[in-house]
Amino acid sequence: MMAKIQLRDVSFDYSTPLRDPVSRIFEIKRERNMEDLPAENTKGVKALDHVNLTVPNGQTFVIVGPSGCGKSTLLRVVAGLINDYSGQVFYDGEDVQNIPTKDRYIGMVFQSYALYPNFNNQGNLSFFFKLHKIDDEETRERIRYTSELMGIGFDELLPRKPGTLSGGEKQRVAIARAIVRAPRLFLLDEPLSSLDAKLRVQTRTEIKRLLHRFGITSLYVTHDQVEAIALADQIVIMHRGKIEQVGTYQDLIENPANTFVAGFLGLPPMDLFSGGSISGRKLILDDYSFSIPNHIFSLVENGQLVTMGVRREAVNVSAETPSANGIQLRAEVDAFESDFVHHIQIVHVRTGRFTYSGLCSMDVKLHIGQLVYVVIDPERLYFFDTRSGRRL
Repeated sequence: MMAKIQLRDVSFDYSTPLRDPVSRIFEIKRERNMEDLPAENTKGVKALDHVNLTVPNGQTFVIVGPSGCGKSTLLRVVAGLINDYSGQVFYDGEDVQNIPTKDRYIGMVFQSYALYPNFNNQGNLSFFFKLHKIDDEETRERIRYTSELMGIGFDELLPRKPGTLSGGEKQRVAIARAIVRAPRLFLLDEPLSSLDAKLRVQTRTEIKRLLHRFGITSLYVTHDQVEAIALADQIVIMHRGKIEQVGTYQDLIENPANTFVAGFLGLPPMDLFSGGSISGRKLILDDYSFSIPNHIFSLVENGQLVTMGVRREAVNVSAETPSANGIQLRAEVDAFESDFVHHIQIVHVRTGRFTYSGLCSMDVKLHIGQLVYVVIDPERLYFFDTRSGRRL
């Protein structure tokens, strides 16, 4: 039994305790300007701001965004760990605001594993059944079935206590504990962030296999875009308590809704050239001008502030005068690195005050400070309204 999850106009404010006044929260925000701390309001901080989201039955939605954007708060609201929100949360059309978490049949997996240290691992898996007074025979059968699903060697972990396990083994037990109860909904809050690189790959593969096998409706929070790409049917991008855009990775990369999505998502994200304005049929960026495509020209007016964006793949770097058509610039090499898998160099360059990156043949010899030629494909430029951030 799975569930279609809907959030309608959900908002939540964290009230600020007296010992930590609002003014101090905003001081911290200014000190930590690289993080996405929530918006100010008279109640304290707005963690969720009119969130609307529908997760179809059986799909996995991965929520990404900077620290403090509201990802984990959203998960807690869906789980029922936070109930004093405004708006509505539905499971299969049923408003669940007054349904306790224990009666929602949710499987949850946390970064910290949250295993019961006094129980062996079989006891961790069977605790749910004892709580709901389910008979021992069904409990043993469900644990046996889950052990088979979890793969080779899992049954050997059951007699041991969590304190004797490695990080990867603990997370396998935590995932099994969530699955054994046959949940309607699977919630995972950065489950791999405590694991080393090799274990992250192994456990991510296992989670992908299990999600595909069960088809459980899932919400998965992560900072890691590689995890999001690997696991998601749809990716949800959050920023300051709001959902900026929802879509497949390819759609979000090719059609970002605004400058935040463009500058956040991608490996690497899009390079943005801000501070430009429209003059006639040109975008003027300092001493450089760029022709505006016809479909963009009809959307802008003279003097409008516009930001231009380009992805690395649309920028070709060479040491000699290029013969390729496109927008040609001179640039200075800031740094470069070799991508031996794709037999290409990634070059970080500077043109005036703008820093961006492009691709260069492995055969070209580069050095820091070298002047190079850059050719940008004009068909792969993006334009955004600077004031609103909206894509044009």
